[in-house]
Amino acid sequence: MVLAGSHSGDKENETVVDFKGKPFDKSRTGGWLAAGLILGTELAERICVNGISMNLVTYLVGDMHISASKSANIVTNFMGTLNMLALLGGFLADAKLGRYLTVAIFSIITAMGVTLLTVATTIPNMKPPACSDYRRLHHECIEANGGQLAMLYVALYTIALGGGGIKANVSGFGSDQFDVNDPKEEKAMVFFFNRFYFCISLGSLFAVTILVYIQDNVGRGYGYGISAATMGIAVAILLIGTRFYRYKKPKGSPLTIIWRVAYLAWMKRKLPYPSDSSMLNEYHNTMVPHTQRLRFFDKAAVIDDSEVKEIRTQNPWVVSTVTEVEEVKMVLKLIPIWSTCILFWTVYSQMTTFSVEQATIMNRNIGSFIIPAGSMPFFLIITILIFTSLNEKLFVPFARRITHNPKGLTSLQRVAIGLIFSMVAMVAAAIVEKQRRVMEVQQHIKISVFWLVPQFFLVGAGEAFAYVGQLEFFIREAPDKMKSMSTGLFLSTLSMGFFVSSLLVSLVDKVTKKGWIRNNLNKGRLENFYWLLAVLGVVNFLVFLAFAMRHQYKVEHYNTSNEENELKDWNGENIEDLEKIQKVEEMI
Repeated sequence: MVLAGSHSGDKENETVVDFKGKPFDKSRTGGWLAAGLILGTELAERICVNGISMNLVTYLVGDMHISASKSANIVTNFMGTLNMLALLGGFLADAKLGRYLTVAIFSIITAMGVTLLTVATTIPNMKPPACSDYRRLHHECIEANGGQLAMLYVALYTIALGGGGIKANVSGFGSDQFDVNDPKEEKAMVFFFNRFYFCISLGSLFAVTILVYIQDNVGRGYGYGISAATMGIAVAILLIGTRFYRYKKPKGSPLTIIWRVAYLAWMKRKLPYPSDSSMLNEYHNTMVPHTQRLRFFDKAAVIDDSEVKEIRTQNPWVVSTVTEVEEVKMVLKLIPIWSTCILFWTVYSQMTTFSVEQATIMNRNIGSFIIPAGSMPFFLIITILIFTSLNEKLFVPFARRITHNPKGLTSLQRVAIGLIFSMVAMVAAAIVEKQRRVMEVQQHIKISVFWLVPQFFLVGAGEAFAYVGQLEFFIREAPDKMKSMSTGLFLSTLSMGFFVSSLLVSLVDKVTKKGWIRNNLNKGRLENFYWLLAVLGVVNFLVFLAFAMRHQYKVEHYNTSNEENELKDWNGENIEDLEKIQKVEEMI
């Protein structure tokens, strides 16, 4: 029997236990059995969230008779809140609950939310009276009232709360099932992340094809009911596996460190800087080299004469260490890049709102089969999978020959390519929408819905670069103790992208007096909104380049054996394996 405690000097495993709080037994806990049970939770969460977000706008416009602009904002606010709540989920797991309890609790909350949504869309009184095509054309439909929307909102934001908690912790909890100090388990962890991404894609594909079809052709209640049942089964499977998991004890949230450094720097703002930086607290024991940037935060590490006695009590709220101050500086250095990544997800959000709304009034026939409008994001997901594969097999090897960089492209170069794709996508979307509207209004011809494929393709290709680039950037550039928080910071760019979309739609509605975005897209000018996003994309890209060119990457330390292998396998496949393993090491 092999116990974790048998590894001498292994600090990582000292905090890893079984469900009884004892050192874990490798033969009975963790590994693929435990990780597979955890993957089921992410698969169910993806089915629920995508099954709702990708087709919700058609329900709001068609059944609840809400305007196109307001419906789009409801969807983007829902998705924005879900991603923002990932910060809360990460904080609770790190500070108190641990990943298992957080995933279990928030999975139950998600199941409750989807059940509420099923009820809200099934009860006849929860919807306004049905509206004929004639009344819809003359804007005579009765819009859903506050009471009918109340239960819908409660359901959606319950799902957002649960989904945020799952999203922040499920991948980390899955990776906890492998021992990074065991070469075999470390290699297995690489495949875990591959399969984790596969589960996300599999759940998304099921949601935008089978689930959306059921929602449109059988009934919303049935579609959401399947999602609720799926989440319920996932919760049961997660709980059944309790005795098979390995658990890492929570060590406290890095958000506390950031808050403490900021608080102490402000409270000590009137104290003079020491004549020599070496006089700062724990200067000679710092794990991160001291820098002169953002010098204001150095005040948190200044030792006041009156605090000498209190310092002996090791009270962290008296004075911070240089290491803590520098770690906070490193996080703040990410903010400029963070701010310029937001607009990509603003563009992405259009694929689940206005692009789907466009599809509802286009020719969706393939023979006698009618493609559900909410299934159009299928092309987005397929493109992401294709380009992700091409990145490893084609783009990265090709880029290596040009850049002489083992990674092929740096993380910020990947983000830049993603931003370019997003700009081109909005140009394509504007051109197609203008042509669609002209053909339908002037010639009474509904063009094929497949004319929307280019914008889904371009955004999907952009996500394949931008998502990986942003995730890698925030993980690599963050302090070693703040990897989980930096992942939350990355997810907050998605959140802010959806919120910015809502803000832009509201502003455009007000400025144009609802001239661009109307319930009847044939009477609006949606292409102008796409052109606006394209122009904003160009400005944002130029700002991004300015920040990216000034950014200095954190120095990475590689062991000698890895460096030698990289030189030997420059044109081989081993280099890709090394990169994947190295990424996994940093992600956990």
